[in-house]
Amino acid sequence: MKSFILSLTGAFMTVAMLSMPALAQIDVQEVKTESGIEAWLVEEHSIPFTALELRFRGGTSLDRTGKRGEVNLMMATLEEGAADLDAQEFAKARDSLAADFSFDAYSDTVTISARFLTENRDEAVALLRTAIMEPRFDQSAIDRVRGQVLSIIDSDAKSPNDIASATLNAQAFGDHPYGSSANGTPESVAGLTSDDMFAARNRTLVKDQVFVAAVGDITPTELSALLDGLLSDLPQSGPEPAKRVEPKLHGGITVVPFESPQSVVMFGHSGIKRDDPDFVAAYIANEILGGRRESRLMHEVREKRGLTYGIGSYLVPFDHSEVVLGQFSSSNAVAAEAIDVVKEEWRKFVAEGITSEELEVAKTYLTGAYALRFDGNGPIASILVGMQMVGLDRDYILLRNALVEAVTLDDINRVVRDLYKPQDLTFVVVGQPEDLKSE
Repeated sequence: MKSFILSLTGAFMTVAMLSMPALAQIDVQEVKTESGIEAWLVEEHSIPFTALELRFRGGTSLDRTGKRGEVNLMMATLEEGAADLDAQEFAKARDSLAADFSFDAYSDTVTISARFLTENRDEAVALLRTAIMEPRFDQSAIDRVRGQVLSIIDSDAKSPNDIASATLNAQAFGDHPYGSSANGTPESVAGLTSDDMFAARNRTLVKDQVFVAAVGDITPTELSALLDGLLSDLPQSGPEPAKRVEPKLHGGITVVPFESPQSVVMFGHSGIKRDDPDFVAAYIANEILGGRRESRLMHEVREKRGLTYGIGSYLVPFDHSEVVLGQFSSSNAVAAEAIDVVKEEWRKFVAEGITSEELEVAKTYLTGAYALRFDGNGPIASILVGMQMVGLDRDYILLRNALVEAVTLDDINRVVRDLYKPQDLTFVVVGQPEDLKSE
């Protein structure tokens, strides 16, 4: 579940859209506060607005045994009242400042995003601090958000897409946290208490696992003081991270019966680490195989045979594992044929490799589209935090396209042979596919 509570004014949206520094002008500074917090900063003083991104490594994989869903529920309840403000009073105070806070939980991280105007910066950050340091976790707020989570769990249990994802994750990762929903189960969520919320906060919001980026109308000195005031009283460290898990995807088909005219198909096998020297080449390879509308899978499965409206593949490098995944939907009558085509394209990708023309087209697309990601202070701050977490240097933004261009045909075909494993390609099919049974 992406749990977020959002307040966004028209004025805030306007400054967010206007504050878009050009890619070549993104000068990333490193800031270290007196208490030792490190952050990356891009100063942009043309608009009186700042985006602040905080990301804590650990995420929902830190859920304790028997308490699956506690980190997710905690993040969703974090601003439902703080200090002497109840949920409604907190929301009113935030809105009066034209500030925006969002609190999200993911498998490997929890994130706190803040957007505020310069004139209200001190008040907005002070309010955010109360949410982080003095959450109330009132029983009424927990019960209300718990009801929302339980509704999502119930909805997911009836969604073929979510059933397919849950089944493949369970096969790949077993009893590791990656193998189950971060939302938890009805039983585990029903048992969570206010004490669990405080424990989850203390386990996840810790100083030695925080990564910070800020973009906008703020100086290094101002950011340093802001961060020390905001974060210096957090616990220094938390629990040991989740253990590494090798994905157990070694081929085969699992059919999950579901009454529907269409079958949802998810597939995948082991992948590549984000810090692998060959990751850029692997990323380009995936674009060619299934990352874009003009990919091989789209051409063969949709354009040539009309077996689906859309199909794609993607690299998923978790902190403690990595997979290559793909997904499509087909009518029950042709799902088996579509799977056969995917298997054959996977095999041909390895056996025949990528052509020089495919490589050049992919490079042109990827280098041209890269700047479009930096479309505002918020997205830039999010990208900078992501770079920090995977160990990239501050100048990666300026070097990235050169790294793409440097990949040779020999490089990428070597990576294709190493990464893609037709014999391990594992399929989960949710629906009533004709002429297809679990292997």
